[in-house]
Amino acid sequence: MTEQSSDERTQQPAPAAPPAGRYGPPADPRARRRNVVTLWALGLLGLAATLWIGYGAAMTPVTWKDVGFRVVDDGTIEVTYDVIRLDPSDTVHCTLEALNSQYAQVGVLEARVDPAEDRVQRLTSTLFTTERAVTAVVELCWVVDGD
Repeated sequence: MTEQSSDERTQQPAPAAPPAGRYGPPADPRARRRNVVTLWALGLLGLAATLWIGYGAAMTPVTWKDVGFRVVDDGTIEVTYDVIRLDPSDTVHCTLEALNSQYAQVGVLEARVDPAEDRVQRLTSTLFTTERAVTAVVELCWVVDGD
């Protein structure tokens, strides 16, 4: 009997390769690199789009935020809202609307917001309605040019 060394006993035979074509064509070594480059390019494109959208939103000259409303009676509602301007010296116009329980517009007002010292200005406006309103919101605000 021949004696085997410990190195010979611990070595395992190499696994047999699968039959050719059994699992599709053999892997192309360049395919992985192409996939990695494509994923990086898509990631950079997504990052660029996110930055572009974020920059555009940050540079919006005026934004607004609904704070609340109060139904005064069947023909009147008050809406409280904040107007946030990049430049406090801008004059802003806002369209406010009152809605009934079916979400139909029952009142509308274009409110003028004069320049102020602060970027954020809290305002309350009264809308007159054709029937009882259940809510009032700011629909749109914009900076008035040359006013």
